[in-house]
Amino acid sequence: MSGLRVYSTSVTGSREIKSQQNEVTRILDGKRIQYQLVDISQDNALRDEMRTLAGNPKATPPQIVNGDQYCGDYELFVEAVEQNTLQEFLKLA
Repeated sequence: MSGLRVYSTSVTGSREIKSQQNEVTRILDGKRIQYQLVDISQDNALRDEMRTLAGNPKATPPQIVNGDQYCGDYELFVEAVEQNTLQEFLKLA
């Protein structure tokens, strides 16, 4: 797979995960950065793929990947936005 992907879930009881996913997609949309949303709740193989790419067997959404390169999780995403290094974080620069 190529391009920017945001691993998320449409089925979660966690307000925190839902809020984090919404913030990531809102910021990407606001900056007109194209990405594919991958819903891991539809297929366990997608959840496993996300965790393998993240290098963490307990990783939870949102996780951000560009091609086969892991970019980071929500905390690292927010840090990149605050430091104005989002393009580098997303491996677009």
